[in-house]
Amino acid sequence: MSEALVASQAAGTDITVPAVSGARQFWRRLRAQRAALVAAAVVALLVLVALAAPLLTAIEGQDPFTYHPSLIDSARGGVPTGSFGGITGDHWLGVEPQTGRDLFARLVYGARVSLGVALGATVVQVLIGVVVGVAAALGSRWVDQLLSRLTEIIVAMPLMIMSLALLAIVPSSFPRPLLVALVIGLIAWGNTAKIVRAQTLTLKELDYVSAARLSGWGTWRIARRELLPGLAAPVITYAALLVPTNITVEAALSFLGVGVKPPTPSWGQMLTAADVWYQAAPQYLLLPAGALFVTVLSLTVLGDGIRTALDPRAASRLRIGTGREREAKADAGTKADAGTKGASGKNASTEGDAGTKSATTKSADSKEATS
Repeated sequence: MSEALVASQAAGTDITVPAVSGARQFWRRLRAQRAALVAAAVVALLVLVALAAPLLTAIEGQDPFTYHPSLIDSARGGVPTGSFGGITGDHWLGVEPQTGRDLFARLVYGARVSLGVALGATVVQVLIGVVVGVAAALGSRWVDQLLSRLTEIIVAMPLMIMSLALLAIVPSSFPRPLLVALVIGLIAWGNTAKIVRAQTLTLKELDYVSAARLSGWGTWRIARRELLPGLAAPVITYAALLVPTNITVEAALSFLGVGVKPPTPSWGQMLTAADVWYQAAPQYLLLPAGALFVTVLSLTVLGDGIRTALDPRAASRLRIGTGREREAKADAGTKADAGTKGASGKNASTEGDAGTKSATTKSADSKEATS
């Protein structure tokens, strides 16, 4: 609640403080969703693997850059020797075709690049989107029109085409993962700005914001102290859904050859090199594709769980058919209640008839006794 509104109500008024904080309520609602908890565990495991990539590869005794030509069958075009793509005690997931580089090492280091690029791009999108959206909602009519038209232009831009054009003209000396994150973030912030603007226009009409305005607070102080806390829930929800989208975009750009360049490992770059080896060495294609699929699915489910936990009135998209089941149960309960009431009415009617007959019989007996 606004500090100004609290101050105006404090005199002679008892203010009730909620017993449970918003964070505890959010955690309680999130724990009620098993799918979201499983997805959160998977995401935490992936992040841990990405952070511990140097330690894991040191335990294996390999690195993602060393060539092992002795493990490649040159007569067969560079296919790994041995069974299952060259899986041994020294190479836990086999080796890469043509180069012999350790596949496990490249997979875990690729997780660092893919997750890092996605998170970096999401941070850039959220920062620009929040600033532009709040400025458009709180600015004058001309500022709102200018920023809204700029946002619509950004939204209308084809992300992949613009990314391809920008990544193609930047010198190769620039760090490629950082460049990919910046390009994605600078091109794809339009939807975030539109969401923030719409939410800010709704929040600025509430009573506690009006009280802060009447108390003499400036525009940016109101935005910082009153509006940004209210924007946290929708922004966090949308950011959680942006991460898997950015992972897919990074993989697509690397697959097209303009993203992360070799020898830096990336899941998208590994898929690019694996498109001709899916028959001779299928694990070279299946491992990065499976890791990408699991990561995107887990982040999507987690984002949906966060959305539902922050807004408990919204039904989760994952609960397909729940509404019909509830309606069926409600109808069954209504019919059961109706049947119970009908039976009760019949019993009452039967008891009433029996009482009437008993009274009539007693009256007749008394008349006979009198006579």
